[in-house]
This record gives sequence, C-alpha cells and structure tokens, in this order.
Amino acid sequence: MNDPAAEEPTEAAPPVCPRHPDRVAYVRCQRCGRPACPECQRPAAVGVQCVDCVRESRRTAPRARTVFGGVVGGTTTAARPVVTFTIIGICVVSWILQLVTGGRWTELLWFWPWGGAVEPWRFLTASFLHSTSPLHILFNMYALWITGQFLEPLLGRLRFTVLCLLAAVGGQVAVLLLAGDPYTSSAWVTPVVGASGMVFGLFGAMLPVLRRLGRSLGQVLVLLAINGAIGFFVPRISWQAHLGGLVVGALVAVAYAYAPRERRALVAWLVPVVGVAVLVALAVGRYSSLGVLGM
Repeated sequence: MNDPAAEEPTEAAPPVCPRHPDRVAYVRCQRCGRPACPECQRPAAVGVQCVDCVRESRRTAPRARTVFGGVVGGTTTAARPVVTFTIIGICVVSWILQLVTGGRWTELLWFWPWGGAVEPWRFLTASFLHSTSPLHILFNMYALWITGQFLEPLLGRLRFTVLCLLAAVGGQVAVLLLAGDPYTSSAWVTPVVGASGMVFGLFGAMLPVLRRLGRSLGQVLVLLAINGAIGFFVPRISWQAHLGGLVVGALVAVAYAYAPRERRALVAWLVPVVGVAVLVALAVGRYSSLGVLGM
C-alpha cells in the first residue's frame, strides 16, 4: 500500500548567492550559471555576470598597450603613477630626515667626485636629497609630478623606473666627468644634492616621446631652455648634473620610443643593463685615468 505523504512533491529550496548564502538570488550569471545577488551582479553585453567571472575575464583578457609598452586603460590603480608618488615620498621623507638629524643624513648620502670613488652608492642616493630651502624640493617635486604623471602611464612602471634611476645616476656621472682637474677644481670636493638630474632626464625623455606621438615640442624646448639657463646663471646649481640627466633621459626614451613592437620586452631589459654598464664604465674610466680607484 502506497504512502500518500511519500507521493507529495517536495518544494525545492530557493537559489542563494554563493558569495552571500543568506541572500536568495534568482538572477544567474550568463557565464557560469551560478546565482548572483544584486551586490554580486555586473552588467554584461547580454544579461549580467557575477563578480568572479568579471574578475577572471579581466585577468585573462589581452591588454592593449601604448606604442611605448604602457598599459592602455585598465583599472584606476593600473593608471595611477605609483612610481612617481613613490619617488616623491622618498624625497620628502629624506628631506625631513635631513632636517631632524642636523645634516648627518645629508652627509651620509650626498655626492662629490672624490667620495664617489670609494662610496659608489652616492651616485644614486644624492638624487633623493635636497637643500634645506623648501623651494628646492618644492620645485623638483612639482616638476617630477608634472612630467611623471604624463610619462609613467605611457612607458609603464618598469620603464619609467629605469628612466628615473638611470637619469639620476647619469647626472652624478656628468658631474664627475666635467669636474675638471681634480687638484685645482673645487668641483671635486663640492657636495651635490637634488633630484634635478632625474627631473632633467624626464624633460629629455619628453622630446622623443612627444615626437613619436606626433605632438609639438615647442613648450618642452622653451622649458628646457629656461631651466638650463638657470643652471648657468644662478650660483650653487649643478648644470653638469642637469646636462647628464638630460642626455641619459633622452637616450633611454629614444630606445623605448622607437623599439620595434616585437622587441619591446627585450629592449625593456636591455636598456637598464646597457645603461648601467655604460655609466659604470664612464665613471671607472674617469677614476682610473687619475689612479684614484681603491683609495
């Protein structure tokens, strides 16, 4: 004898959102078919997709890139000039340390040609120091911000980082090469600080980048002329560092701007390797000619 209660159909449980099991969800993702509550729904070309499918789609989708290798579009985080912010932050923190340590932090990191022979890290660290005058750091950080927010998204973070660091070191190498006679010139014992070499490297990089984009170079050339002249007429400004950063920045940007599309990744790695090798060779050659290495 059949049990009538056993023949009654059981009512199916309502579908719930996998990410929020306490929420009933009758709308399903068009991609994976899972229920999605209103918080987890994302509009798609047809219907909606869940947040997990949207995230996976973004992760696996090919990224469009600029002619220099930077990522086009993407998320707000990807477009943010993180490297520019980081360099500015390091410079600001370093400047505060210069003030609170009474100059000891400055003496530890500044550059002068004789000091670079035995403490080579100074070729880089001097670019993150500034004079105690707020105008020095304010001008450099403003110039870095203006150029960085334009160049970093175009080049991409890796290339932009390489550009900044090589230009910074290139500025100090130029100070060394143009210091004159080490036994008569005061340049060999004059400390050099400031991100000006790096900033001029970004100015120099703007030239091939704008030319590659087919834009006018007029404003950048005027800016370079004015700032370059300041280095010759205003005392205690290292025009040598400006010139070195400018040349290195322009050469690095030329390599990135005109690299064939199929060689962009290779060029991205060759530029720092070749750049460091050339700068080290120039510095070692200068010191060796004077017989001061290993002192």
